[in-house]
Amino acid sequence: MTEQVTVWFDSECPLCRREIALMRRLDRRGAIRFMDACHPLTVCPLDRAEILSRFHAEEAGKLLSGAAAFAAMWRAIPMLRPLGLIAGWPPATPLFEVAYRGFLRLRPRLQRLFQ
Repeated sequence: MTEQVTVWFDSECPLCRREIALMRRLDRRGAIRFMDACHPLTVCPLDRAEILSRFHAEEAGKLLSGAAAFAAMWRAIPMLRPLGLIAGWPPATPLFEVAYRGFLRLRPRLQRLFQ
């Protein structure tokens, strides 16, 4: 079993809630600890506003954000591990980060769509 990955997510975002629900279903081994960054008792490694502005995960004691955080989460789920390995491969990582930043620009519109 791989080391546990911790993921902080925005429970007030309808899009995030759907994605985390899917990841929970796929995480049959319990390799991911999902932390609701909106809950007042959740301990966040950074300022709560910063945690909520980008996707964050911790893998092997290292705090990751953006595409790197998604790659860590994907690597923890056997079905998504190949995608996580590709996203974590240094030549591919910048492409995934560009795609993630593009998603961040669309996120407000997508949130309205999923409400």
